[in-house]
Amino acid sequence: GIGVNTALFSIVNSVLLNPLPYPQPNQLVAIYEKTTQFGRGSISYPNFLDWQRDNRTFSEIAGYRNDDFNLTGQGTSERIKTCMASAQYFSVLGVQMELGRNFTLEEDKAGGTPVVVISSAFWSRKFASARDVLGKRLTLNGQDYTIIGVLPASFQFRRSNELYVPLGQWTDPTFLNRGVSMGMNGVGRLKPGATQAQAQADTDAISTHLAEMYPTTNKGRTVGLYPLKADMVGGISQFLYILLGAVGFVLLIACANVANLLLARSLARTREFAIRTALGASRARVIWQLLTESVLLGLVGGGAGLLLAAYATKSVLQALPAALPRSAEIGLDWHVMVFTFSVSVLAGVIFGLTPAVRMWRPDVHETLKEGGRGSSGARHRAQGVFVVAEMAIALVLLIGAGLMIRSLAALWGVNPGFDPHNVLNFSVALQPSLLSQPGTVRGTMQNLQERLLAMPGVQAVSSLGGGLPLSGDDSELPFWVDGRPKPAAQTDMPFALFYLVDSGYAATLKLPLRKGRFIATTDDAKSPSVVVIDEMFAKKFFPNEDPVGKYLHLELLNMQPRIIGVTGHVKHWSLDKDSESPIQEQMYLPMGQLPEQFLPLVVRGFGYIARTAGAPESYSTPIREMVTQMSSQQVAYGFESMDGIISDSLAARRFSMFLLGVFASVALILASIGIYGVVSYLVGQRMHELGIRVALGAQRGDVLRLVLGQGLKMALIGVAIGVAAALGLTRLMSQMLFGVSAADPLTYLGVAILLTIIALAACYVPARRAMRVDPIIALRYE
Repeated sequence: GIGVNTALFSIVNSVLLNPLPYPQPNQLVAIYEKTTQFGRGSISYPNFLDWQRDNRTFSEIAGYRNDDFNLTGQGTSERIKTCMASAQYFSVLGVQMELGRNFTLEEDKAGGTPVVVISSAFWSRKFASARDVLGKRLTLNGQDYTIIGVLPASFQFRRSNELYVPLGQWTDPTFLNRGVSMGMNGVGRLKPGATQAQAQADTDAISTHLAEMYPTTNKGRTVGLYPLKADMVGGISQFLYILLGAVGFVLLIACANVANLLLARSLARTREFAIRTALGASRARVIWQLLTESVLLGLVGGGAGLLLAAYATKSVLQALPAALPRSAEIGLDWHVMVFTFSVSVLAGVIFGLTPAVRMWRPDVHETLKEGGRGSSGARHRAQGVFVVAEMAIALVLLIGAGLMIRSLAALWGVNPGFDPHNVLNFSVALQPSLLSQPGTVRGTMQNLQERLLAMPGVQAVSSLGGGLPLSGDDSELPFWVDGRPKPAAQTDMPFALFYLVDSGYAATLKLPLRKGRFIATTDDAKSPSVVVIDEMFAKKFFPNEDPVGKYLHLELLNMQPRIIGVTGHVKHWSLDKDSESPIQEQMYLPMGQLPEQFLPLVVRGFGYIARTAGAPESYSTPIREMVTQMSSQQVAYGFESMDGIISDSLAARRFSMFLLGVFASVALILASIGIYGVVSYLVGQRMHELGIRVALGAQRGDVLRLVLGQGLKMALIGVAIGVAAALGLTRLMSQMLFGVSAADPLTYLGVAILLTIIALAACYVPARRAMRVDPIIALRYE
């Protein structure tokens, strides 16, 4: 009981209670761009530079965006997690380099010297932690970068990046477009004494000024500020606090069990304490002795529980790493030690107090005369109360776990709008030398696709850009329908999710076609631009007309594609809350018609999906080898099955279900042991009575019904109380449920029946012993 409480508290402590591991963490603020569609959208780089220059409440503001870079010249080519960060990034977070220095302002500009800061893990992996690493070169995306710094091993921020390069050196025209947000986020440090409200008013004024200067791109764009810790933790806090309450119930059951054991044990010491009292021991002295023994027992249990917690915490994090933010910080610190000690003492008091109070009897003479033979109805009632409480608590936990299991089962049954089985997702980064050769890029992509299709077992293939459903990646485009008034500002335009695909996409995902046709191989750079929309797009923007044949304006891409088909809707954001997302409408654009100025972004890393005949993961190695054979500077990476991506999207729910299931199982075992122990003890105490009953003609069936009835009565009372408690407590987890009510009668009935059957099974063993009682032996023993 103490072990599982310590394990979960270590998670709650590290994720929710501990401050962020940066100097003055309360001054840190997460910065986003707010629009009518998104409260936490990525930031336009030109807007970021204006915020950085004009604000009066931040000591520093930093921008960053995560990407992957090709690493060549260090053995086998690799795709490395990289952060493009502004010069203020490390100083905002208060990071002191292990070796070397941070970026300078001059390096964080177009044309600056290519430099890179490496992580401690990369330093160890590639350079064996050699102290002479500064000044060495890394070839990233075909360009040489000089290593100027090494981060400390303790540094962690959101994603585990291995390399950091200056953000301002990226000169891609799309990134420098004020109307486009290329996945960049911000973090700022408030000036001493400045509040978040003051910073919000400050940045609102800047946003208003920018909207006046750039009405086409900035109208309706504001700044969203959020405490960094709250932003990183997200919505996991409710889950963790519910789980902490659940594991507290497990400890209560454990305490009730130990209290019952000690209460039974105390009966054997009745005569001892009566003698102590007769010799002058006060009531407080007797109680103090029993509490000392129970607290010592609690502390020993706490020590063992601490070892269990260390192992359990590690196992949970290995099983479900994606479910928890700040998972790298989770561990057993001094807060956890204090918590364990406090819980151990408290548990000792809780399970020791009842036996201690029940032990004291004012009638010493009567106790000595009994010699410990008899039994006390009050003590039996106390044991019964403990069993009832255990059953009630176990039922609440089992219902909670049952509701989560049913929710997850319902989610797995949701139709995502495509067939995810036997689909492999991966990415390919072409050799950097192709950046300036658009024609060669298209030819290489076509050659790669042909080779993939020629591999045994590969049934369909499609390139993919703009995000993959349920992966957490997304891209949106503003548009307007041809023949309708063009909105004055870009932010006034409707937005839609877009996917860059080719002719194999519909076959790979088995995407249903509702009307018209899908993208074909003939839809290339030489043919008129086309687009396929989904049924939600058609319903919203063409409610009473046929959209096929209509045109859209995609100003950012400088395209006016004609709608050629309508597909079924795909759940992009999540299986459970897709309908709550602000942008759901989808469009599919041919990869072959992507304008040339955007091709360098594709070369940096574009996705593929492939439908396979067998297990998708088994194709990873041959695909990686084939890509490398085409060019040693090409890298295939990020292999994951579509089923795995869906599973990852449910990580938080699986985490809650997993822990609730573990806690409920432990509670069920403990409650079963508790009722078995109590009934077994009561049978032992009633041997004399049972012997008389049998001697007077009672049948074995009568004895069985007597003992089972006693256990069943306690179980049913516990079930009734547990159902009433569950009806109130499960409402707290209503937001965690899907497709099932917090008061789902099937779950309640099933759990109540299961718990009652298990309770009867626990009572059956002592009941069989009671049936076999020999009246002569029982009476002689008494």
